[in-house]
Amino acid sequence: MFKVKCLNNISKVGLELLTDNYEQIEAFNEADAVLVRSASLHDTEFPPSLTTIARAGAGVNNIPLDKCAEKGIVVFNTPGANANAVKEIVIASLIFASRDIIGGVNWVTSEKDNPDIAKLVEKKKSQFAGNEIKGKKLGVIGLGAVGVQVANALNKLEMQVYGYDPFISVDAAWKLSKYIKHTKSLDEIFRECDYITVHVPATDETKGMLNKDAFALMKDGVKILNFSRDTLVNEDDMLEALKSGKVGCYVTDLPTPKMVGVEGVVAVPHLGASTSEAEDNCAVMAVKEIMDYLENGNIKNSVNYPACDMGVCMQAGRIAINHKNRPNMLGQFTAALANENINISDMINKSRKEYAYTLMDIETPTTGQIIKKLEAIDGVLKVRTIK
Repeated sequence: MFKVKCLNNISKVGLELLTDNYEQIEAFNEADAVLVRSASLHDTEFPPSLTTIARAGAGVNNIPLDKCAEKGIVVFNTPGANANAVKEIVIASLIFASRDIIGGVNWVTSEKDNPDIAKLVEKKKSQFAGNEIKGKKLGVIGLGAVGVQVANALNKLEMQVYGYDPFISVDAAWKLSKYIKHTKSLDEIFRECDYITVHVPATDETKGMLNKDAFALMKDGVKILNFSRDTLVNEDDMLEALKSGKVGCYVTDLPTPKMVGVEGVVAVPHLGASTSEAEDNCAVMAVKEIMDYLENGNIKNSVNYPACDMGVCMQAGRIAINHKNRPNMLGQFTAALANENINISDMINKSRKEYAYTLMDIETPTTGQIIKKLEAIDGVLKVRTIK
């Protein structure tokens, strides 16, 4: 029986996938797996029983990835599960950034007691006139699950779409419309585009990427959308760009004290993935990930361990080993099994930076003795018997 702890409300659509082999528990220190959305785990002590954490969403800044990797805890996220929700709000934001819809609505609300509102609207509506997006140039920075959908959708709305992603995956490249101009230069997007939307993770390389140097290359009045991370923008430089008119509008889904209430800023209360459909999709993917890991040892969409898939074990047993990525680890594993007269019928080993993961299908059932021998090898972080 696998024990699962939910640290936030997880959609029932996902939890209903759990079979009779799973029990939802309250006691964190007994959990085999944890499902989480926004709860912070940085100050959490992880019990020895914990093997996996699945984040029902894409961002994992609330999880200490290195700490988990060192304890042999595989952390999953759910890339693409909320992509459609984010795509739709980006489209909506692009339009209200281009036409001052929010300003107009707020003005109408302020005149709610005016009996002549119908006449007044005709006189004042020109204050909120804007531009159509058709034919304008849009730069999409980051062509992952969200970026590809945004680029394709706005191409269909007859925008000229430029896409930038030096690390685009093969899967994303196949999904990207042939009509998207795939540029290799970020500066080209800054120089050419009327609208820019960013869809990249927060890393040392992307932190503050939208700064005064970037703004200097952009068109006057450029409109920028940020539905990724607030740290991608140098806020002091953005304030100056808004004040000078270099940036005509900044739409962010990540409000900060510096940005809220500033003229030209539309601050959305982190609604990008806040749809019932997105929550269902994320929960379903997260639950499937932990089930495949617990039952088969397979890893898909981990953010701290390598992808690894051996399907369903058809042999007498399967052993999963989380370990450091060091020379001769495999040699020590196979030698340990050979000393116990255990034959390996199939094996896979994958590494990701300083950590690695090994699955071995064996022709005889595992024993407590062989597990102890594997655990005693220097560099081994966790050993599990799958079957």
